[in-house]
Amino acid sequence: MNPNRDTSSPVRLRSVSHEQSVRVDARMGHTLFGVLGIFLLNILLDCGDAQDALLHIEPNWSPLFTGKKVTFICDSRGENNADWNYSFSRNDRFFSTNGTSNRYKSSSLTTGDSGEYQCVAHHKIHPDVRRGSNKVSLTVSNVPRPVLTVSPSWPSPGDSVTLTCTVVPPSAGWRFFWYKALHKLSLSYYTYDLLPGSTTGTEQDSYVLHGQTHTAGYVCRAGGGDPVIYTRYSYRTFVWSGGVNPAASLTVSPQRLQHFRTESLSLSCEGNSTEWRVMRADEDGFVSSCSSWGRMNRSTCNAGDRARSAVYWCESATQSSNAANITIHSGDVVLVSPVHPVAEGHSVTLGCKLRTENLLYNVDFYRNDQLLPNGVRGELLLSAVTKSHEGFYKCRGRTSPRGLDTLTSAESWLSVKDPEEAASSSVSLVLLVVGLVSGVLLIILLLLFLCRYRRSKASGLSRCQRTNQSPATDHMIHQDQSSVTYSVVTCKHLKKKAR
Repeated sequence: MNPNRDTSSPVRLRSVSHEQSVRVDARMGHTLFGVLGIFLLNILLDCGDAQDALLHIEPNWSPLFTGKKVTFICDSRGENNADWNYSFSRNDRFFSTNGTSNRYKSSSLTTGDSGEYQCVAHHKIHPDVRRGSNKVSLTVSNVPRPVLTVSPSWPSPGDSVTLTCTVVPPSAGWRFFWYKALHKLSLSYYTYDLLPGSTTGTEQDSYVLHGQTHTAGYVCRAGGGDPVIYTRYSYRTFVWSGGVNPAASLTVSPQRLQHFRTESLSLSCEGNSTEWRVMRADEDGFVSSCSSWGRMNRSTCNAGDRARSAVYWCESATQSSNAANITIHSGDVVLVSPVHPVAEGHSVTLGCKLRTENLLYNVDFYRNDQLLPNGVRGELLLSAVTKSHEGFYKCRGRTSPRGLDTLTSAESWLSVKDPEEAASSSVSLVLLVVGLVSGVLLIILLLLFLCRYRRSKASGLSRCQRTNQSPATDHMIHQDQSSVTYSVVTCKHLKKKAR
């Protein structure tokens, strides 16, 4: 037996066994740490704690409105976006998967697109490596219709009026646009003209009209964003004026603001237009023309017994008349009050009319529900009225005639206008009349001049002498063996011989 072989062989075997053991342990450690790392990363991703991607939406408006388009952008945060594929989900349901672009552009949004959005980035080379994003809430609402309010709605002529445009739900960044409504009579619809200073919109949600003197309708809308998204137009809101404008005025018959339901109401338009339309806005704000509830005959609307409590006015293609807030009363008594504002310093008489006779004599009058001194024979005389006389008036019978039950009238507003405004209306009316008369006189003078001129011309021609010359004269021309004879007409103005 070789002693060297016996002693060396076991030693070599132990050495090889140790190296293999170390290598196996190292590989197992690396594998264990790798599996553990991937396992922990997957747990974090699945739990939503590792939000390595960032989702945002452009434009970043809240809320968004139907019809708008948005772009979802998934950012892998520091990595090369081209190395990843992208999936997008709404309410945990994917609607776009494994796209190569980190952007997804939506179609026109609807209210059904509201929800929570998220994106996931998958590495192209290592598909098991993914990055989840944060969740973004998106709310899509119908395009709002703003509400337009005016204050005051019945201003005194020349007063300022404030328009206010309110968008619900409110949002920062709105700009407001203001319009005047113009009625196209031939087409039966309104067009909207931008008011001065609102071409690019105003930051304030209010707009002041200075020196309002006539009835007019207004609308507003708002816009915001880039590109601009506009709301719908508001409903038309009117600023009423009771002052008479000579260019456009409304006449009510019978001449009072309150009428019995069984009475026949007639409304006429006057002014510098040949085409008119009588309009009304009822208590619900619904606007309609005479053709819907009456019979229009030229410039007069016969409402008959189909009238209702509403504001009535006249419209042409360019302007509106004064307005009358007419009350149709179903009771037995109406207040007799003027249709138009009373000039300050003038007197006015109020009466109380029974349905069965002209006036009710034993009555009380009220202003703003406060009892006034007793009237004389059923009338209340207000002399030298001032602004303090403005208010809501009504009358009430003290005793009830047989067959009559309701002896309290409705309320009507008595308006008092400034003397300057009244004088201005009178001057305008005088100027209008003077202009018309001057125009008629000018036309008459022009016709007389033309008539005299024509008569003078006819008289001169009647004295003309006609001289025919023979063919032998120089005026004869031969052409193709035919002759042409010319006549020379000489006109002589003969003077009358003295007798």
